[in-house]
Parts: sequence; C-alpha cells; structure tokens
Amino acid sequence: MLVNAPMRQPKIITTLRDYSVSLFLADLMAGITVAMVALPLSIAIAIASGADPSTGIITAIIGGFFISALGGSRVQIGGPTGAFIVVVFSVIAEHGYDGLVLATMMAGIFLIIGGYFRLGSLISYVPEAVVSGFTIGIAIIIATSQLSDFTGLTVENLPADFLEKIPVLWEARESFNGSALLIAIITLVLIVGLRKLFPRLPGLIVAVAFGSFLAVYMVMPVDTIHSRFGDLPNHLPAMKLPEITTARLIELFPSALVIAFLAGVESLLSAIVADRMIEGKHRPNAEVTAQGVANIASSLFGGLPATGAIARTATNIKAGGKTPVAGIVHAFVILIVMVVAAPLAGYLAMPALAALLVITAWNMSEPHKWKSYLSLPGSDKMLLVTTLILTVLVDLTVAIGVGVAMGLAIKLRDRNGGPEEWHTPER
Repeated sequence: MLVNAPMRQPKIITTLRDYSVSLFLADLMAGITVAMVALPLSIAIAIASGADPSTGIITAIIGGFFISALGGSRVQIGGPTGAFIVVVFSVIAEHGYDGLVLATMMAGIFLIIGGYFRLGSLISYVPEAVVSGFTIGIAIIIATSQLSDFTGLTVENLPADFLEKIPVLWEARESFNGSALLIAIITLVLIVGLRKLFPRLPGLIVAVAFGSFLAVYMVMPVDTIHSRFGDLPNHLPAMKLPEITTARLIELFPSALVIAFLAGVESLLSAIVADRMIEGKHRPNAEVTAQGVANIASSLFGGLPATGAIARTATNIKAGGKTPVAGIVHAFVILIVMVVAAPLAGYLAMPALAALLVITAWNMSEPHKWKSYLSLPGSDKMLLVTTLILTVLVDLTVAIGVGVAMGLAIKLRDRNGGPEEWHTPER
C-alpha cells in the first residue's frame, strides 16, 4: 500500500497495480458468495422499508458497484442496510417514494461534499454510546415491524410509529397463522445453525430458500413476494430524475441529512471492522465520497439509500475477498440473477424473509455487549438510554440530534482532549 496515497483516492486503484489471476479467483468466489447473502437480505430490507422488493435489488447492484469501485476500503460491500429501514419507511409514508428518491440524491450530494472537505475522520468524535443507542433502537423497531409477517397476522396498514404499531398488532391477533410461524421458526433455526456449522456457506439464502420451498411445496397459506407484490422485473429501470422544486428540497432537507449521517457512520464503522479483520487501513474520505456517488446513482435508478454493510463485508472477508473487485463481482452476480432468475425470487415466502430480518435486528442490537453497558460511565449510560428511547418512541432524527449534541456537551465539559477510542462491533 502506498503510504502517501491521496486520502480520497479509491482503494481499487492501489490494489489493481499488483493484481493477479489468483487474486481475481479469490475475489470471484467471494463475490459470488456475498451476492447469495445480499440478495434475499436486500429484498427483505426493501419490503420492511415500505418499498417494492425490486428497489432492494437495484440498490444492491448500483450502490454495491459504486461503493466498491470508488470506496476507500479493500473489502467493503455496499447496498441497502437495516439501519435505513426506519428513516426510509418514515420518508415514504410522509413524502411518497419520489420524496425518498430526492432525499437520497440530496444525501449523496452532502456526502460528496463531506468527502471533499475530509470530514470522514470526524466519525471518531461521535460518541459510541450514541451509535449503540440508536442502533439498538432501530433493531427494536425492525423486529416489531416483522411480527405481522412472522406470525402471519393480517394487517392492512401497519403504522410507522412504535406506540401506534403495538395496539394494531394486538387487535389483529385473531388472524394468527400457525403455518407462517412454523416457516419463520424453521428459517430462523436454519440461519443460526448454518452460520455456526458452516460459516463459509451462504446460509441466509439456503435458509430462506428452504423455508420458502416448504411453504410452496406443502401449499401453506402464507404470502410470497409474488402473491403480495406481483412479478419482479428482470432488468434495471431507465435512469430518471425525481421532481425537484425549492419547496421539496427544503421539506426533505432534514431527512436527507439523516440519510447522509447514517450512510457515513455505517460505512465507516464497517470499514473500521474490516480493517481489524484484515489488518489493513481504509481511506475514510474516499469512503465517504463513494457513499455519496453510490446514493446519487441509486436514486437515479429509483433505488434506496446505500451504505457499507458490516455483515456483508465480514462475509466477503471470510469468503476470501481480497480487493474491491469482489464487491464489483457481487453487484454483477446480483444483476445476472435479476435478469435470469427474477421469477424464482417471487416464490420467497414472507415469513422466511421476516425471520431473516428478525435475526438481522438481533445481530444489530449486539447482545454480546449488553453486559458491558452496565459498566459504562454514568454519562455514557445516559447517552445510550436517551438515544435508544428517542429512537423508538419519538424519531430517529431527534434521537441523533439530541444524542450527538449531548455527547459534544459532555466532551466539552470533561475537556479530555482528543476523540474517544472506538471499539466497533462486528454486526
């Protein structure tokens, strides 16, 4: 690696200088493996976000390509992530899908500006307690949003607000579907079991495919992607600009800031985790710039917000990925699957996808760290709990704003000097 390489230079430029056939073969296998993990997860995230399942696939292809091609990490894998579900659902509910597309484009512009002014290193100044708090809060919201599909409840319009969601789910309890619960539990057990027994196997798609196969083969009365959303497209849509007006830009400005913040934080956390796994060093400003380009590109194709995905990046590393080429291969493999096998994705059962998101939410909450939170300083405990409560009961925008402001105030009070040390988890 070149020590004096520009901070915004994509990592792929460095890695391709001494690229070889053996490296390509390793990247090829890793890219195929991570694509099999990313495909069902991208679809599930899109559905949970209140969007069409195809938008998740589009985001994985377009966002994944640009994050790998222009990013500052050797092994980062990008696409839609669980962290965006809450904000995306809220934006779509309030401003429509076209509003989300414009907010995503604006967020991309903010990120490019941030990369240009080298703001990537500022991630270390965001208190870890704040990140943990809103991550756990998002996990709780994701898990509760999947209860209807997990148990087969019939709910016409599930509210976005947590406090409104619980009574609606309770009122629908008589529509409980035992078949849906069975499929969800089988899928859940398979995901956990395959991850422990065969960590190199793309267990997510195997588990979801098996659960869906049981539902279709045994003719169980459960929803599938096809029954709920119709056929998935077998091609990428044409590029299209959203409607842009001054009033719309002002209206969507707060949402765009939150999307930009989440994309920046999630991608840089993922890059830090990757560095520790491969003993490397990412370029934070190149990474932030890549997130910006990826989100603009995703919005032009009608996709969702994109960012570096910690779970998929870790999968890439464990599968043998060595350079950003693995991420590019992952994007092209998903594109090939979309073109060749789109009808097969229609058979995926909604309870199986719900199980996938429930386990994703569990991993996001980092249960292995819960005990350590008890030994945190009082100020950090307050930050974590405050951010968590505000995320679940009020709004993610408020939670992030209040959490960061409180964290900076505490840091100014303590006057301890530089940024605190990160202990980033492997989500």
